[in-house]
Amino acid sequence: MPVEELIANDLEFHRLIASGSGNLVLASLLDGIAGPTTRARVWRGLTEDGAVERTRDQHRAICEAIAARDLELARSWMTVHVAGVERWLRDTLSVNDAAR
Repeated sequence: MPVEELIANDLEFHRLIASGSGNLVLASLLDGIAGPTTRARVWRGLTEDGAVERTRDQHRAICEAIAARDLELARSWMTVHVAGVERWLRDTLSVNDAAR
């Protein structure tokens, strides 16, 4: 799957999860950051080995846990997913800071 297609699916996945949560604040926050984070998502997909496959696998695991109504498992997979993105972002920012 091309990175651009993954990004479109990623944005839709997150939108659906936020909307399905019933949390209007979360849905609004995600809508607000979707555009500004698109370039970072593309960059990660292009530069981090396995990012595309890992993202797909994590999204699938989250969906399966939600479908099974296993909220603890869904929460755990979401934590893994967010933590991986946060780690990549911190690593990327620290490399850019060191280059300055």
